[in-house]
Amino acid sequence: MTDSTDDEFDPTAAEQREIGREMVEESTGLGSVMAHGYRGELGRVDTWRQRLDQTTTWAVTVMAAILTWAFSSPDNPHYILLIAIIILTVFLGIEARRYRDYDVFRSRVRLIQENLFANALDPSQGIERADWRAELSRDYREPTVKVTMQEALAHRLRRVYLALLGILLVAWLFRVTAFAPREDWIETAAIANIPGIPVIGAVSLFYVVLVVIALWPRERQAKGEFRKGTNRDWKRTDREDESTDR
Repeated sequence: MTDSTDDEFDPTAAEQREIGREMVEESTGLGSVMAHGYRGELGRVDTWRQRLDQTTTWAVTVMAAILTWAFSSPDNPHYILLIAIIILTVFLGIEARRYRDYDVFRSRVRLIQENLFANALDPSQGIERADWRAELSRDYREPTVKVTMQEALAHRLRRVYLALLGILLVAWLFRVTAFAPREDWIETAAIANIPGIPVIGAVSLFYVVLVVIALWPRERQAKGEFRKGTNRDWKRTDREDESTDR
C-alpha cells in the first residue's frame, strides 16, 4: 500500500481508495486510527441527535402548556395561541441550525460506511466515491456545513414542525370561531386595536410561507442514511424460514 505521507499521494488510486479490503486482509495502523475516528464520529452524531430531540421535546411541552391554558377559560385571550406559534417558530430556527451541525458528523459517518466498511465486507462492489479519502481529509482540515438553512428548515418542517404548527392553527381557528359562537369570528380575531382582517391575513401569509418552504422542490444536499425507493429484505418471518427449510 502506498505511503499516505508521500508527496505523490493519489487518493483516487485503487490501492489507496480501497483500504477497506486491506483492513480485512491484514492489520494496519490506519485501520486502527479509522476505527477510533469512526467511534468518535458516532458519538458526536448521537450527541447532536439528542440535542435535536431535546428541542422538539421543549417545543411540544410549551405547545401543550399553552393549549391547555388557552382553552381553560373563555376569558383567556386567543392571541396566546399566536404567541405559541411564534415560540414554535423560534424553536424551528434553533432546531434547523442544530440539524446543520448534526448533518456534518452524519455525513462523515456515512462517507466512512459507504467507502470503507462496505468495501471491506464486499470488495467486489467497489466504492461510492473514488476520492473519498481526500474529501474526508479536507472536511477534517476545514469543517463546513453541507446543507443550506433553507433545506434544514424544510427538513424539520416536514418531519416535525409543520404538524405542530398545524395543530396550533386549528386550535386558534377553533378558539375564535366555535369557542366564541355568539361573536363574529373576524371581530374575535382582533388583537387590541388591530382589526381581525389584518390578523387573519398575517396568519394566512405566515402559513403559506411555511408550506412553500417545506414543499418547494430542491436538490437534496444532506447525506441521508436511507435511499428512497429501495426496499430490500433483511429479516424473515418464522413462516418464511419454515418454507425455506423445506
